[in-house]
Amino acid sequence: MQGSVPARPDRPRRRAPRARTAGAAVAVGALLLPLLSSGPAATAGGTESPTALQRAFADAAEEYGVPQSVLLGVSYLQSRWDGHGGAASVTGGYGPMHLTDARTALAEAPHHSHGTEDARGDASRPVRAVADAALPDPARLPARLRTLERAAGLSGIPAGDLREDVSANVRGGAALLADAQKSLGLPASADPGDWYGAVARFSGADDTATATVYADDVFDVIATGQARTTDAGQRVVLPARPGTAPDRSQAAALGLRTADSSRTECPRTVACEWIPAPYEEFGEGDYGNHDKGDRPRSQSVEYIVVHDTEATWDTTLQLVQNPEYVSWQYSLRSSDGHIAQHVPLKDVAWHAGNWYVNAKSVGLEHEGFLVAPDAWYTEAMYRTSARLVRYLAQRFDIPLDRQHVIGHDNVPGTTTATIRGMHTDPGPYWDWAHYFRLLGRPLTPSAGPDSGVVTVHPEYDAHRPLYTGCVRAGEACAPHGSGAVRLHTGPGEDTPLVRDIGLRPDGSASTDGVNDTGARASTGQQYAVAERRGDWTAIWYLGQKAWFHNPRTQPTAVASRGVVVTPRDGLDQVPVYGRAYPEASAYPAGVPVQAVSPLPYTLGAGQRYVAGDRTPGEYLYAPTFDTSVHRVVRGQEEYVQIQFGHRVAFVKAADVQVVRR
Repeated sequence: MQGSVPARPDRPRRRAPRARTAGAAVAVGALLLPLLSSGPAATAGGTESPTALQRAFADAAEEYGVPQSVLLGVSYLQSRWDGHGGAASVTGGYGPMHLTDARTALAEAPHHSHGTEDARGDASRPVRAVADAALPDPARLPARLRTLERAAGLSGIPAGDLREDVSANVRGGAALLADAQKSLGLPASADPGDWYGAVARFSGADDTATATVYADDVFDVIATGQARTTDAGQRVVLPARPGTAPDRSQAAALGLRTADSSRTECPRTVACEWIPAPYEEFGEGDYGNHDKGDRPRSQSVEYIVVHDTEATWDTTLQLVQNPEYVSWQYSLRSSDGHIAQHVPLKDVAWHAGNWYVNAKSVGLEHEGFLVAPDAWYTEAMYRTSARLVRYLAQRFDIPLDRQHVIGHDNVPGTTTATIRGMHTDPGPYWDWAHYFRLLGRPLTPSAGPDSGVVTVHPEYDAHRPLYTGCVRAGEACAPHGSGAVRLHTGPGEDTPLVRDIGLRPDGSASTDGVNDTGARASTGQQYAVAERRGDWTAIWYLGQKAWFHNPRTQPTAVASRGVVVTPRDGLDQVPVYGRAYPEASAYPAGVPVQAVSPLPYTLGAGQRYVAGDRTPGEYLYAPTFDTSVHRVVRGQEEYVQIQFGHRVAFVKAADVQVVRR
């Protein structure tokens, strides 16, 4: 979610709550924070057999008269068939069928306080308190957060078993589908296409568009087929049924509301609702919670920033509608992928903690918690997010790569003082490889094995580096797949992690903390190769060689082609910046000159970094509620974006030379 440290000296701005920073792990609005430990050991029919879960689906389908493809398709969209070790999701869902028991999750989850930070990326103004939303009354939770209770009543299976035993969980899900089919007055047909209405109802959505998009996605999974090995080592296969013809007319009988999509800017393939963020003036030059703009006529949109909310859906909507909080363009719900738009794309939302990035980006908030690996990002949410990103990329001509589709954890600090407060979401558990497959841009090798550039790409499910601090500082997180590799000072696991002097000015080494980005490279990010020794590869990273384990038999990076920059001849080192602001002479009268402040890092002679866009310096002057004084300042000085560490950065084009590798 939003927030960061002050970054603009032109005018004061309120600070706003936020959760994940490099220096602390404080959750924002964690009203339904899932169980963060590994939870009870999940079982699959009481056996360790790798086919036990497949048999559980077959048995449950036969018991309740549900086509097995329907049961498998629904479960895939809910959890990709993972059991998550019996831990609850962000919406209190359990097991491969994501049966929701928010009462239990609320009772057992720890609750965290708000942080206070400024997400606009401006100079600070006195902090305005934003009250914690009250914990919801479990008795008033919506039906979509209480499906496990209903499954227990229908199946006779104890609630504890539905939470902890995956085969019982599958039976509970089958009972819900069978009951939905019966409630719609439909027979228990063997034809999967006759179950469209039941699938739409299973989504728990309260509006027709979301329910039908969910059902369409399930039937797309059924038509194309899927196969994967789950987090518990279970091999599950859903054979493709391309001839399945779902009866979409059944959705009319669901009796759901029609969401207001009149002002939304979304593709037709998602369910999108307009829930506006307020644009209000408070007096004394103060206003919130975004800026009016005229993009892309006034400024190009270059980035799509992926966040997680660090809050539940209801809390997220409360916060974005608070005029004294901050803003983002879209929120995406975990349970069904429903999208709410809050800020028009022409306007500038306050979400990235870097004003330069805010002015040139769109922010997407995904319901979830980065320190809770089993508060999973559902397949439904990944899919609708990918469709939205494809739409945005086409609309603004944004390349679908990791130089333009970035996490909040890839946004650079604006000055030395702001680096330690930059956020770390969506964190090491976001599955970038899967996301880019859904975007239609899978990460594949594009060069030979001795290439000068690599793209980080570990096998997400099998790659499980140790992280600490998900529950308590220094305590190991539950083992979980990750798309990030850890970087060392030498070619060996026993060598220290590399240093990030911006995060740790005292020069101490980085840690394995889940919020420590100082020695981390994530899937899709590209780096210039500095050296290779056996199974280890060194890349240039934050002004130093950084080594990661990259055996040919199980690589964690793929060979790539790319453009790199290196200091011009005669320069021992060049400064690195967190924003690409114009030179002083470019500012017209009445617009305060913004300092071009280098970060504490340098790019040394002989080092190489993968280059992104080349762009003239640019600054959006928007200090008041009165938009008539807003200006876009562009300079002659050009910058090149580079992948410098875990975050992107900028160097002046005049300081570097470009080399194709």
